[in-house]
Amino acid sequence: MDEFLICARPDLHKARSEWLASLANERRLSALTVDAYERDTRQFLQFLTGHNGGAPGIEDIAGLKPVDLRSFLAHRRNGGAGARSLARGLAGIRSLLRFLERRGLVNAAGATAMRAPRQPKSLPKPLTAADARRVVSTGEQLAEEPWIAARNAAVLTLLYGCGLRISEALALGGTDLAGPDDTMLRVMGKGGKMRIVPVLPIALQAVGAYRRLCPYHLGADQPLFRGARGGPLQPGIIQRAMKSMRSALNLPETATPHALRHSFATHLLAKGGDLRAIQELLGHASLSTTQIYTGVDTARLLDIYDAAHPRA
Repeated sequence: MDEFLICARPDLHKARSEWLASLANERRLSALTVDAYERDTRQFLQFLTGHNGGAPGIEDIAGLKPVDLRSFLAHRRNGGAGARSLARGLAGIRSLLRFLERRGLVNAAGATAMRAPRQPKSLPKPLTAADARRVVSTGEQLAEEPWIAARNAAVLTLLYGCGLRISEALALGGTDLAGPDDTMLRVMGKGGKMRIVPVLPIALQAVGAYRRLCPYHLGADQPLFRGARGGPLQPGIIQRAMKSMRSALNLPETATPHALRHSFATHLLAKGGDLRAIQELLGHASLSTTQIYTGVDTARLLDIYDAAHPRA
């Protein structure tokens, strides 16, 4: 029997399944986000089963009080969950409650009034400009097959040169960036939000070099980046390639594919890039998300000050 059926009555099980389907099909959240919300709400309903002495139904959800949610968060915290995990879990529960509220089944006011746990302030960890250039160089790739080395360099160049997420780069189609005049790229980001980003000549050259060496036909209805056997390239392949490069190039553990996107934003800002423009290029819904990069630049300037100023 499905594990979830043990900890929810049929009415709630059905409503939750419909909510999860709406996240994927209507709100177009990523598969990873939907999986996280599924897991978080399943843990919550398992907690309620023990907390209330029986599997909850919609009636039990309708009677939720803030103290019930606080008890759940305390339970998760005692189990080792950090502030980010707790905040995401609360976000998933709120989303489910709002879905039920729109159907007239519950009142979500208690959950939405709760504050999320305070998040620790952590800054992105970009690579230096020199290290970023090394990482995206075809000559530094460790793959033995020339076309695979060119492929990895092209993907990493798009992350650093265009600020793409790895999922966005791997979602490109076979006719994307096919010619020298393709200087703008339409990117489908989170939540189905479309944005247009400029493509640097170095990125076009990297993709062109990969195209010339790729042994597979890159058709319009096929992915641009391919795995060794011709299927769609998986993110884990690029992540493992980056991990190998970290060791070979003596880079820090924070040098990941996503760190190249951080590097794109940080280096633009350091050269005087406009924060609003960087927001658009990254596809951030809120300027506050982009503003974390101002903290990176300030921290870097303070490090330089501490190292160089005679009175520091």
